[in-house]
Amino acid sequence: MSINKIRKSGASALMLAMMLLLLPAVVSAAPPPPGHSIAPVLEKVLPAVVNISTSKLVGLKQRQLLLDPFFHQPYAYRDRPVRKKSQSLGSGVIVDAEKGWVITNHHVVDGADEITVTLQDQRSFAAKLVGEDPAVDIALLQIDADDLSALPLENSENLRVGDFVVAIGNPFGLGQTVTYGIVSALGRTGLGIEGYEDFIQTDASINPGNSGGALVTTRGKLVGINTAIMGAGGNIGIGFAIPATMVKAIVSQLAHYGEVQRGQLGVVMQDMTQDLAAAFGIEQRRGAVVTQVLPGSAADRAGLVSGDIIVSIDGKEVADGGALRNAIGMLRTGSSISLKIIRDGKQKDIQATIALPRDAKAEGGKLNDRLKGALLGNLDEEHPLFQSGGVEVLQVKRNSPAWGAGLRPGDVIISVNRQPVSSLMDLSALAARAGKKGLLLNIVRGNGALFIVIR
Repeated sequence: MSINKIRKSGASALMLAMMLLLLPAVVSAAPPPPGHSIAPVLEKVLPAVVNISTSKLVGLKQRQLLLDPFFHQPYAYRDRPVRKKSQSLGSGVIVDAEKGWVITNHHVVDGADEITVTLQDQRSFAAKLVGEDPAVDIALLQIDADDLSALPLENSENLRVGDFVVAIGNPFGLGQTVTYGIVSALGRTGLGIEGYEDFIQTDASINPGNSGGALVTTRGKLVGINTAIMGAGGNIGIGFAIPATMVKAIVSQLAHYGEVQRGQLGVVMQDMTQDLAAAFGIEQRRGAVVTQVLPGSAADRAGLVSGDIIVSIDGKEVADGGALRNAIGMLRTGSSISLKIIRDGKQKDIQATIALPRDAKAEGGKLNDRLKGALLGNLDEEHPLFQSGGVEVLQVKRNSPAWGAGLRPGDVIISVNRQPVSSLMDLSALAARAGKKGLLLNIVRGNGALFIVIR
């Protein structure tokens, strides 16, 4: 059985869906509670769920006849590039009426040249892409519109298997559609759909075109963003939604930075098992066992060692290695965390600061406008200055602010405003702290060093 992100697949998908209706039902919808209707709740929720259409120009080749310029006779053919529009449909949810923020899936708007948001009242607006995170499959859009209804993201951690939920979206481009079911499972991982997975599984019917739509409780709380289905073509009763708590963490970063800049703890880990617990002589059956600590990483600086068992992060239990990876993946570089570990049978608290991976790169303009045009990166282990630390200037665009200030490829920034820089994380913090003030950079260039002032 395959797993697919739920895209609109056109007339063929609609035909397949109609054929499926003629077959015996493989999944029965969860019955509503006796004597209860959720219509009053949905009347308040539905205006916040929108349809999203996108278009992009795709390159094609067209055979073109060439004429002899003197005799006007055909003598050759050539390929002439032409552009054609490709369209797709999906769903989205307005989460902030005042700011016009709309959440959808990254794969709904990926590569789109134009994005159009259509409201329940049939008003349509061109949308701006604020930011996107392919690793979680979330995109944040913004529209300029009045009289919007919003459905704020809620805490999805209180969901339980068996809770009734409603999926709302635009399946097969039919228009706004509501389906009903239960939460079938929580914390689904290892499906290979996204880079970071912690899915809500539901049997509420989800089909192509539902991508980016809302998963809400019978009280009208937004607890998930629908993103994928099991199987090809249509619903078989196994759909997946990204938990609202995870979405909220991602949207916060997209709104401020336009992207998610993930750091790393810097450990290799494996899941805690009963056999490992017996070998360690402890009763703990859940957690992530550290098998290796990467030199110079955040974990190394914090004092973690091989054999430590991480059992909680910021007070939240860590069930296994996947849970720890998800928790770290939701944090921005520079975030401080509190880890509870078991070492030699005893509990211990450790503080760590999430760092960029050693091979991380960053656009200078995202750190400070004065560095715009420069591509910056951490030093690799073979660089002569690796041990002492610094940030290498990998590329500089000509006529950019960074170029005009004197930065050149190969330069290594070792201090900002007289504060030492050992990594991109340091540079990012110091550049942000400078605000509107100028930057005094200490640069190593070749066998020499110099100061550069950027005002």
